[in-house]
Amino acid sequence: MDLGIAGRTALVCGASKGLGYGCAEALVREGVNLVIVARGAEALEAAAKTLQASAAGGAARPFVKHVAADITTPEGRSAVFAVHADYDIVVTNAGGPPPGDFRDWDREAWVKAIDANMLTPIELIKTTVDGMAARGFGRIVNITSSSVKAPIDILGLSNGARSGLTGFVAGVARTGVAAKGVTINNLLPGSFDTDRLKGTLAGAAKKSGQDIDAIRASRQKNIPAGRFGTPAEFGAICAFLCSVHAAYVTGQNVLADGGAYPGTY
Repeated sequence: MDLGIAGRTALVCGASKGLGYGCAEALVREGVNLVIVARGAEALEAAAKTLQASAAGGAARPFVKHVAADITTPEGRSAVFAVHADYDIVVTNAGGPPPGDFRDWDREAWVKAIDANMLTPIELIKTTVDGMAARGFGRIVNITSSSVKAPIDILGLSNGARSGLTGFVAGVARTGVAAKGVTINNLLPGSFDTDRLKGTLAGAAKKSGQDIDAIRASRQKNIPAGRFGTPAEFGAICAFLCSVHAAYVTGQNVLADGGAYPGTY
């Protein structure tokens, strides 16, 4: 299915690997120009080369530019907008804060979590949404977490910061921008086969003394789909939300978790 977004320009955050890379790959294969940003310069450059090679369009292949910066800082955002000013698509994505016990988190830990996982996406929305509305097309997708719907006890920093973003998006997506062709949605990943998940499994194995393969199998057994998701699957969902076909979808929390969250019908 043609998603109708060839020639558009997207900013994809945290795109050097994992879910951010999956989103960037799906978009560039649809002919979308990319500006990708992440902190690790070497991994980001390698990702940019791979993405450029997989870009759709033959002679009219889209460009892939990369900016090694911390998008959660004003300097990082300035560097991104210096490379390209007007974006039709923005995919926000920042690594989740560490797990732990809320008794151990001081104000600095909370401010850091909120800055990365709530205020940074809001800053990116604020910087781009009016330009999108003026041009009559815009798609903003925030990669958050399934913990927004099913909070995880040891992820209090993430639960709090991402829930704050969820509430903000629920309001701003329903303002005047919706009538001007701009949608804002949140994409909530469950368990996807990424480096972050592998690190989590390794930590659980070390703590419990169990074999990592046994822990992996146990976690997958508790997912109705019987497996972890792939970054490519996640990217395909993101690309659809960015497409012309999703123009009537806004202010939503789209859960991709293989059925792990029971929810309601």
